[in-house]
Amino acid sequence: MKIDIGAHILPKGYKDALYKLTDTRINLQDVIDTLPTMYDLDHRFRVMDKFEGLIQVLTLSSPAVEEFSNSEKSPDFAKLANDGMAELVLKYPDRFVAAIACLPVNNVDASLREIDRAVNDLKFRGAQLNTPINDKPLDAPEFMPIYEKMSQYNLPIWIHPMRTVDFSDYKTEKKSRLMIFHIFGWPYETAAAMTRLVFSGVFEKFPNLRFIVHHAGGMVPFLEQRIIGAFDHAEMMRGAKYKQGLTRAPIDYFKKCFYYDTAIYGHTPGLMCTRDFCGVDNMLFGSDFPYDSQFGERYTRQTIEAIDQMEIDENEKKQIFETNARNLLRLPI
Repeated sequence: MKIDIGAHILPKGYKDALYKLTDTRINLQDVIDTLPTMYDLDHRFRVMDKFEGLIQVLTLSSPAVEEFSNSEKSPDFAKLANDGMAELVLKYPDRFVAAIACLPVNNVDASLREIDRAVNDLKFRGAQLNTPINDKPLDAPEFMPIYEKMSQYNLPIWIHPMRTVDFSDYKTEKKSRLMIFHIFGWPYETAAAMTRLVFSGVFEKFPNLRFIVHHAGGMVPFLEQRIIGAFDHAEMMRGAKYKQGLTRAPIDYFKKCFYYDTAIYGHTPGLMCTRDFCGVDNMLFGSDFPYDSQFGERYTRQTIEAIDQMEIDENEKKQIFETNARNLLRLPI
């Protein structure tokens, strides 16, 4: 079995509600209408049938509800999205093994209620946060109750990076060019969020809290020694107190408190770098389905092939494809 923990979807009822919005910030149809696999189950199942043993954990596709709705309306959108995903898991258990809760994070009290409902009533196996959250960092104090709640349930939080084209690459320009905001900006947002979580002491407050990070943790595995050296140097040469309150070396939190998905689209050396950094126990098969083409097949195929080509034994490959997700999400299969 191959459990894809990075599979996006837009349930039909939720998609229809989004299409009724008139907010000009959201150019939904420009993207969604070119990706029928995102919402059309016939398209989706035809792609999935090409890969033996493939089963998906559903996560809601962008945009996050807090991007287009205020704190009064976002709980209704989150509920609509979660109900739609729950219906799919119930109706197609051989396709979708679980779903991950969308949260109205611009309303923390509603988010806490939605976590309870999603876990207890809908049997969801985690929650998803975008980073940043309406331009706020994930270590903002207002989000700590969400982490406490997820820690109590002992279920992971997916971190999905987000940056838009109006985040320019240079101060003298108004927009990003050449897809830089997406190709490099999103992995940067992941690495920045991870760093803020580590040094904010979140894992000291909630020791069993775990996050799943997209794109193999962005740039973190590749820059292990730079991370270690920079904070050691800041402490020794400038007397910085970044490590104050931490009971372990910062790099240990990066390695053990995050799970790294394989969604780098098929690069075996990159996956080996990730494995050397965090160990196979903290890697999960994720494809970023279906964000590659009209039918969403390319990234899934390339990711599976890249894992198969890793110079590790078959048991370690099984851990990445299946076992780690079973254990982390406590899946009933």
